[in-house]
Amino acid sequence: MHEIADIACNFTSDRFDKDLDEVIDRAVANNITKFGLICSRLSDLDKLLEIYNRFIKVMFFTIGVHPHHANEINAEYLKKLKEAISINNPHAIGETGLDFFRNLSTYEEQIFAFEEQIKIAIDTNKPLFLHQRDSHDDFIKIFRKYSSDINKAVVHCFTGTQQQLDDYLELDCYIGVTGWICDEKRNIELRKTVKNIPLERLMIETDCPYLMPKDLPNKPKNNRNEPANLSHIAKVIAILMDVDELKLREQTFHNSKSFFNS
Repeated sequence: MHEIADIACNFTSDRFDKDLDEVIDRAVANNITKFGLICSRLSDLDKLLEIYNRFIKVMFFTIGVHPHHANEINAEYLKKLKEAISINNPHAIGETGLDFFRNLSTYEEQIFAFEEQIKIAIDTNKPLFLHQRDSHDDFIKIFRKYSSDINKAVVHCFTGTQQQLDDYLELDCYIGVTGWICDEKRNIELRKTVKNIPLERLMIETDCPYLMPKDLPNKPKNNRNEPANLSHIAKVIAILMDVDELKLREQTFHNSKSFFNS
Protein backbone atom coordinates (compact mmCIF):
# COMPACT_ATOMS: atom_id res chain seq x y z
CA MET A 1 0.00 0.00 0.00
CA HIS A 2 1.30 3.46 -0.91
CA GLU A 3 2.85 5.59 1.84
CA ILE A 4 0.87 8.49 3.30
CA ALA A 5 1.51 11.63 5.34
CA ASP A 6 -0.10 12.69 8.62
CA ILE A 7 -0.10 16.48 8.39
CA ALA A 8 -1.08 17.15 12.04
CA CYS A 9 0.77 15.54 14.92
CA ASN A 10 0.86 17.26 18.31
CA PHE A 11 3.98 15.42 19.42
CA THR A 12 4.87 18.10 21.98
CA SER A 13 1.97 16.77 24.08
CA ASP A 14 3.27 15.08 27.24
CA ARG A 15 1.23 12.03 26.20
CA PHE A 16 4.08 11.20 23.80
CA ASP A 17 6.94 11.86 26.22
CA LYS A 18 7.70 8.24 27.06
CA ASP A 19 7.38 6.38 23.76
CA LEU A 20 7.56 8.66 20.74
CA ASP A 21 10.12 6.39 19.04
CA GLU A 22 7.70 3.47 19.27
CA VAL A 23 4.84 5.65 18.03
CA ILE A 24 6.86 6.62 14.94
CA ASP A 25 7.92 3.00 14.37
CA ARG A 26 4.29 1.81 14.49
CA ALA A 27 3.30 4.49 12.01
CA VAL A 28 6.08 3.66 9.57
CA ALA A 29 5.11 -0.03 9.81
CA ASN A 30 1.65 1.10 8.61
CA ASN A 31 3.13 3.08 5.68
CA ILE A 32 2.78 6.49 7.30
CA THR A 33 6.16 7.99 6.47
CA LYS A 34 5.77 11.78 6.82
CA PHE A 35 4.62 13.66 9.92
CA GLY A 36 3.61 17.29 10.39
CA LEU A 37 4.87 18.53 13.75
CA ILE A 38 2.48 21.29 14.81
CA CYS A 39 3.33 24.29 17.00
CA SER A 40 0.66 25.97 19.11
CA ARG A 41 2.72 28.54 21.07
CA LEU A 42 6.30 29.75 21.48
CA SER A 43 6.75 28.00 24.83
CA ASP A 44 6.49 24.69 22.92
CA LEU A 45 9.24 25.58 20.48
CA ASP A 46 12.32 24.18 22.23
CA LYS A 47 10.63 20.82 22.70
CA LEU A 48 9.28 20.88 19.15
CA LEU A 49 12.68 21.58 17.63
CA GLU A 50 14.28 18.84 19.70
CA ILE A 51 11.72 16.38 18.34
CA TYR A 52 12.09 17.67 14.80
CA ASN A 53 15.87 17.34 14.86
CA ARG A 54 15.59 13.77 16.15
CA PHE A 55 13.27 12.80 13.30
CA ILE A 56 14.29 15.32 10.67
CA LYS A 57 14.15 12.84 7.77
CA VAL A 58 10.45 12.10 8.28
CA MET A 59 9.06 15.36 9.72
CA PHE A 60 8.08 18.84 8.64
CA PHE A 61 7.08 21.47 11.18
CA THR A 62 5.18 24.69 11.74
CA ILE A 63 5.70 27.70 13.99
CA GLY A 64 2.71 29.71 15.14
CA VAL A 65 0.20 30.50 17.86
CA HIS A 66 -3.09 28.61 18.22
CA PRO A 67 -6.14 30.84 18.84
CA HIS A 68 -6.42 29.37 22.35
CA HIS A 69 -3.10 31.09 23.12
CA ALA A 70 -3.78 34.34 21.25
CA ASN A 71 -3.96 36.13 24.62
CA GLU A 72 -0.19 35.63 24.97
CA ILE A 73 0.58 37.83 21.97
CA ASN A 74 1.85 41.37 22.46
CA ALA A 75 4.49 43.43 20.67
CA GLU A 76 7.39 41.66 22.40
CA TYR A 77 5.89 38.20 21.73
CA LEU A 78 5.38 39.06 18.06
CA LYS A 79 9.00 40.12 17.78
CA LYS A 80 10.13 36.79 19.26
CA LEU A 81 7.76 34.89 16.99
CA LYS A 82 9.16 36.58 13.88
CA GLU A 83 12.73 35.94 15.06
CA ALA A 84 11.96 32.25 15.71
CA ILE A 85 10.51 31.90 12.22
CA SER A 86 13.47 33.68 10.63
CA ILE A 87 16.03 31.55 12.50
CA ASN A 88 14.34 28.15 12.23
CA ASN A 89 12.71 28.38 8.79
CA PRO A 90 9.55 26.30 9.40
CA HIS A 91 7.63 24.63 6.59
CA ALA A 92 4.45 26.61 7.42
CA ILE A 93 3.06 29.29 9.74
CA GLY A 94 0.52 28.12 12.31
CA GLU A 95 -1.45 26.66 13.79
CA THR A 96 -3.37 29.92 13.56
CA GLY A 97 -6.99 30.93 13.07
CA LEU A 98 -10.11 31.46 15.14
CA ASP A 99 -11.87 29.31 17.74
CA PHE A 100 -15.13 30.66 19.14
CA PHE A 101 -16.16 27.29 20.57
CA ARG A 102 -14.10 27.58 23.74
CA ASN A 103 -13.09 31.26 23.59
CA LEU A 104 -9.97 30.75 25.69
CA SER A 105 -8.79 34.05 24.23
CA THR A 106 -11.09 36.99 23.57
CA TYR A 107 -12.56 37.81 20.18
CA GLU A 108 -10.25 40.81 19.81
CA GLU A 109 -7.15 38.84 20.83
CA GLN A 110 -7.93 36.09 18.35
CA ILE A 111 -8.57 38.46 15.46
CA PHE A 112 -5.31 40.32 16.15
CA ALA A 113 -3.24 37.12 16.44
CA PHE A 114 -4.75 35.68 13.26
CA GLU A 115 -4.14 38.76 11.16
CA GLU A 116 -0.59 39.21 12.43
CA GLN A 117 0.30 35.62 11.56
CA ILE A 118 -1.24 35.94 8.10
CA LYS A 119 1.00 38.98 7.59
CA ILE A 120 4.02 36.95 8.70
CA ALA A 121 3.14 34.19 6.24
CA ILE A 122 2.83 36.75 3.45
CA ASP A 123 6.11 38.46 4.38
CA THR A 124 7.97 35.12 4.48
CA ASN A 125 6.07 33.58 1.53
CA LYS A 126 5.22 30.53 3.64
CA PRO A 127 2.06 28.40 3.68
CA LEU A 128 -0.55 28.83 6.41
CA PHE A 129 -1.72 26.00 8.65
CA LEU A 130 -5.20 27.07 9.71
CA HIS A 131 -7.66 26.31 12.50
CA GLN A 132 -11.34 27.30 12.41
CA ARG A 133 -14.03 26.28 14.87
CA ASP A 134 -17.44 27.92 15.22
CA SER A 135 -16.03 31.07 13.61
CA HIS A 136 -16.43 30.62 9.88
CA ASP A 137 -17.91 34.00 8.96
CA ASP A 138 -15.21 36.03 10.70
CA PHE A 139 -12.52 33.60 9.59
CA ILE A 140 -13.42 33.74 5.91
CA LYS A 141 -13.85 37.53 5.99
CA ILE A 142 -10.29 37.95 7.31
CA PHE A 143 -8.87 35.33 4.96
CA ARG A 144 -10.48 37.00 1.93
CA LYS A 145 -8.96 40.32 2.96
CA TYR A 146 -5.46 38.90 2.47
CA SER A 147 -6.11 36.03 0.05
CA SER A 148 -4.52 37.59 -3.03
CA ASP A 149 -1.17 37.78 -1.20
CA ILE A 150 -1.24 34.41 0.57
CA ASN A 151 1.08 31.76 -0.84
CA LYS A 152 -1.10 28.75 0.02
CA ALA A 153 -3.13 27.51 2.98
CA VAL A 154 -4.61 24.34 4.44
CA VAL A 155 -7.74 24.41 6.60
CA HIS A 156 -6.83 21.68 9.04
CA CYS A 157 -9.40 19.42 10.71
CA PHE A 158 -12.26 20.37 8.39
CA THR A 159 -15.63 19.49 9.95
CA GLY A 160 -17.84 21.98 8.13
CA THR A 161 -20.74 22.27 5.74
CA GLN A 162 -20.86 22.27 1.96
CA GLN A 163 -21.11 26.08 1.97
CA GLN A 164 -18.02 26.37 4.14
CA LEU A 165 -16.16 23.95 1.87
CA ASP A 166 -17.18 26.01 -1.17
CA ASP A 167 -15.82 29.15 0.51
CA TYR A 168 -12.46 27.49 1.19
CA LEU A 169 -12.15 26.00 -2.29
CA GLU A 170 -13.04 29.34 -3.89
CA LEU A 171 -9.97 30.72 -2.11
CA ASP A 172 -7.77 27.80 -3.29
CA CYS A 173 -7.38 26.30 0.18
CA TYR A 174 -6.35 22.73 0.79
CA ILE A 175 -8.60 20.74 3.11
CA GLY A 176 -7.37 18.53 5.97
CA VAL A 177 -9.67 15.72 7.13
CA THR A 178 -9.26 13.82 10.41
CA GLY A 179 -10.70 10.74 12.09
CA TRP A 180 -13.62 12.92 13.15
CA ILE A 181 -15.16 11.70 9.90
CA CYS A 182 -15.37 8.18 11.33
CA ASP A 183 -18.27 9.11 13.62
CA GLU A 184 -21.45 8.20 11.71
CA LYS A 185 -23.89 9.70 14.22
CA ARG A 186 -22.38 13.13 14.80
CA ASN A 187 -20.99 13.72 11.32
CA ILE A 188 -23.80 13.19 8.86
CA GLU A 189 -23.17 16.54 7.14
CA LEU A 190 -19.39 16.09 6.95
CA ARG A 191 -19.68 12.55 5.63
CA LYS A 192 -21.88 13.86 2.80
CA THR A 193 -19.68 16.86 2.08
CA VAL A 194 -16.33 15.06 1.91
CA LYS A 195 -17.11 13.56 -1.50
CA ASN A 196 -17.04 17.10 -2.92
CA ILE A 197 -13.44 17.79 -1.88
CA PRO A 198 -11.29 17.60 -5.03
CA LEU A 199 -8.67 14.91 -4.51
CA GLU A 200 -5.92 17.32 -5.53
CA ARG A 201 -6.96 19.58 -2.62
CA LEU A 202 -7.21 16.88 0.06
CA MET A 203 -4.79 16.11 2.89
CA ILE A 204 -5.32 13.67 5.75
CA GLU A 205 -4.40 13.82 9.41
CA THR A 206 -4.92 12.33 12.86
CA ASP A 207 -4.45 15.51 14.96
CA CYS A 208 -3.01 13.06 17.48
CA PRO A 209 -3.24 12.54 20.42
CA TYR A 210 -6.76 13.94 19.90
CA LEU A 211 -9.71 12.82 17.75
CA MET A 212 -9.50 9.06 18.10
CA PRO A 213 -11.56 7.52 15.23
CA LYS A 214 -14.82 6.39 16.81
CA ASP A 215 -15.05 3.22 14.74
CA LEU A 216 -11.42 2.15 15.20
CA PRO A 217 -11.13 -1.55 16.05
CA ASN A 218 -9.15 -2.35 19.18
CA LYS A 219 -8.93 1.14 20.67
CA PRO A 220 -6.06 1.51 23.16
CA LYS A 221 -6.98 1.76 26.82
CA ASN A 222 -5.36 5.18 27.13
CA ASN A 223 -7.55 6.49 24.26
CA ARG A 224 -4.52 8.20 22.73
CA ASN A 225 -4.73 8.69 19.00
CA GLU A 226 -1.52 8.21 17.01
CA PRO A 227 -0.37 8.33 13.36
CA ALA A 228 -0.60 4.56 12.87
CA ASN A 229 -4.38 5.05 12.77
CA LEU A 230 -4.17 7.20 9.63
CA SER A 231 -4.51 4.19 7.34
CA HIS A 232 -7.90 3.44 8.91
CA ILE A 233 -8.97 7.07 8.38
CA ALA A 234 -7.79 6.98 4.76
CA LYS A 235 -9.84 3.85 4.13
CA VAL A 236 -13.01 5.47 5.54
CA ILE A 237 -12.49 8.65 3.51
CA ALA A 238 -11.92 6.65 0.31
CA ILE A 239 -15.21 4.80 0.84
CA LEU A 240 -17.15 8.00 1.50
CA MET A 241 -15.59 9.72 -1.52
CA ASP A 242 -16.10 6.63 -3.67
CA VAL A 243 -12.51 6.72 -4.86
CA ASP A 244 -9.86 4.03 -5.03
CA GLU A 245 -7.98 3.93 -1.73
CA LEU A 246 -4.61 3.59 -3.46
CA LYS A 247 -5.36 6.66 -5.57
CA LEU A 248 -6.34 8.62 -2.45
CA ARG A 249 -3.16 7.58 -0.67
CA GLU A 250 -0.98 8.53 -3.63
CA GLN A 251 -2.64 11.91 -4.20
CA THR A 252 -2.79 13.01 -0.55
CA PHE A 253 0.85 12.04 -0.09
CA HIS A 254 1.82 14.08 -3.14
CA ASN A 255 -0.31 17.02 -1.95
CA SER A 256 1.30 17.01 1.49
CA LYS A 257 4.89 16.79 0.26
CA SER A 258 4.28 19.52 -2.29
CA PHE A 259 2.44 21.83 0.11
CA PHE A 260 5.06 21.61 2.88
CA ASN A 261 7.98 21.32 0.45
CA SER A 262 9.15 18.26 2.34
